[in-house]
Amino acid sequence: MKAVLCSRFGGPDDLEIKDIPTPVAGPGEAVVAIRAAALNFFDTLLIAGKYQHKPPFPFSPASEFAGVVESMGPGVTGFAPGDRVMGWMGSGAARERVTLKVDRLVRLPDGLDFDRAAGLTVTYGTTIHALKDRAGLKPGETLAVLGAAGGTGLAAIELGKIMGARVIACASSADKLAFAREHGADVTINYGEEDLKEVLRRVTDGRGADVIYDPVGGAYAEAALRSIAWGGRFLVIGFAAGEIPKLPLNLVLLKGCDVRGVFWGQFTERFPAKHRANMADVLQWASEGKLSAHVHAVYPLEQIADALKALANREAKGKILLRP
Repeated sequence: MKAVLCSRFGGPDDLEIKDIPTPVAGPGEAVVAIRAAALNFFDTLLIAGKYQHKPPFPFSPASEFAGVVESMGPGVTGFAPGDRVMGWMGSGAARERVTLKVDRLVRLPDGLDFDRAAGLTVTYGTTIHALKDRAGLKPGETLAVLGAAGGTGLAAIELGKIMGARVIACASSADKLAFAREHGADVTINYGEEDLKEVLRRVTDGRGADVIYDPVGGAYAEAALRSIAWGGRFLVIGFAAGEIPKLPLNLVLLKGCDVRGVFWGQFTERFPAKHRANMADVLQWASEGKLSAHVHAVYPLEQIADALKALANREAKGKILLRP
């Protein structure tokens, strides 16, 4: 079968497409034929050796997917060949088939297609954990979303609206903000042209945002923190800008606010039942059409370099998928 392999740390052009043996399911495992695998920004860091998770060589990028169960190993119950499923693994889905423990699989509801399902686990899973478990977002509160047109940003807009928040979408261009408005944002801020701190204060009548969702980092983090409401919660999601900010702690004191880390991968390992409950809500909302799970583009495996470059350049609005 075909697989994208990273045999040494480098850039997208260093990846190779190779034929490898078809996997066989072991005890408690299933083999899944991949119909769509989703890429995330951290895949660009993973192949460069700049991510906290460093799988042994050779490995495949892509951590989430949707597909069909082909076979099962000894001791597996609850699944059967032909079942439509979605799943998540640390890496390895950029290939035609994967084998993994069945406790990482979820059966797809009728009406949810493979493309939309493939990109739900990481972005929407991260975001519902961030907004529900870490921020405790309440109806009527104001949520400011940085990087609002990316995969996690889009998830934050849509889940924030479902949870009853007033959502302020912040992004770097007019077309990205138009996309954010199409998906439910109440207010938009172009931080490529406007002073983020001042505009966030103005659109909240000087009060500031109750919750700030930041997958970007860089220079925008401090500006957003300076405009947070008293008792607000600043969510550290990631650092797509490439720079890990150093926040002045006096701002945390003066604002009486919290800075809360969101490490979704560890959350899923430590609290699997809570994660499954969160994903049950996400799947229900997606099957009802309340979450778009918007797909920006679909690439064949052979064009994974182009797909990763689109992510690295922050061109994507929504998810980028690979189709074996």
